[in-house]
Amino acid sequence: MNELRAQLREWRDAVHKRLPPWWSRALAGLFIVIGIVLPFLFPPASGFMNATIIAVAYAVMSLGLNVVVGFAGLLDLGYVAFYALGAYSLGWFGSGFFFNEHVHVLVSPVASTLPGIHLNFILILVAAAIICAVAGTLIGLPTLRLRGDYIAIVTLAFGEVIAVVAVNGQSVPVGGGMTLTAGNLGISAVDAPYFPGIGLFTLLNLRPWYWLVFAILLVVLFVNLRLRDSRLGRAWVALREDEVAAVSMGIPAVKTKLLAYSIGAAFGGMSGAFLGAYYTEVNAGQFQFGFSIFILAMVIIGGLGSIWGAVVGGLMLGYINNYLIPDVLNNLPSKFGLHFQLTAVEFGIFGFLLVIMMVLRPQGLIPERRRRLELTAEIAAEDAQLVEGRGTVGGAT
Repeated sequence: MNELRAQLREWRDAVHKRLPPWWSRALAGLFIVIGIVLPFLFPPASGFMNATIIAVAYAVMSLGLNVVVGFAGLLDLGYVAFYALGAYSLGWFGSGFFFNEHVHVLVSPVASTLPGIHLNFILILVAAAIICAVAGTLIGLPTLRLRGDYIAIVTLAFGEVIAVVAVNGQSVPVGGGMTLTAGNLGISAVDAPYFPGIGLFTLLNLRPWYWLVFAILLVVLFVNLRLRDSRLGRAWVALREDEVAAVSMGIPAVKTKLLAYSIGAAFGGMSGAFLGAYYTEVNAGQFQFGFSIFILAMVIIGGLGSIWGAVVGGLMLGYINNYLIPDVLNNLPSKFGLHFQLTAVEFGIFGFLLVIMMVLRPQGLIPERRRRLELTAEIAAEDAQLVEGRGTVGGAT
């Protein structure tokens, strides 16, 4: 087995040496082209397109959590809170929930006649990002002196607090007979995205929905790539590897950690606002603790700290959860004489995938360079950071 791994490493290194320096940009361009053309290969309202839209939204959340867990090394078990805040941002600023208000900004002709607050979807995305960034800062403040499991407990508590507020928010008055949330009844009839020249999105044609969430993914990807190669990104990695050494070298731990929480939360809020519009309802039942673990599994399976790993992990688990299990393999047990459907054991399937990944490929599907070197024993753990630094300076990923 060790000889086989050595041969694979030699083959991989030989391939990398033969590739032209612009191959990564060409691959990124191919990814964008395929992403744009993909909807034309399927019917506009197909189940596969529905699963693709949700999977891409999950990939955006996975990128956001990867900033916190992968880049900065801060375990977050309450990421569902930012999904909830992003979705409620849509409910507050894109529906008639606040029925005493009459605010309309760049919305469809139909929405402009309705009571409530109705903002253009881009403005709602910005509002969701800001609200979640503030919430991310608030969750980061209690964790500044904590490490490891203690951070996980605090973030878990924050996620549970938001879930409870979502359920009981209908008892929290905000004035004028209105409440903070609608509880389990949900905020229904939220506005679908509308853009002048494009028109109002409908669920009978899923292509505009896909192109919108794909554009969000590209923006988040660009920001992630720029952050990874920036001074802030290197500060996150330094704090993740050795906080004491990083602080002694002048890295402001408080500011750096809070930025990780706020930026990661902003991405989750944007995806939450999109999913709120796509599901046409914001319901407290959507924000369960298990969803945080689901997003964390995407990051782990893809590869902690790896941007492209987070994308692949989000897409893979998104397709498995929304297309492969319910639509393709749901009745597979009946062919073996078993009287149950795969949807009844889907969480067990995800747990099994995590166990297999931890045993066979603990570094993830597309691992970060430093983590791959450590976990494949190509280099000692204490020297991996030096290799990572040289790789960053030399332009390698």
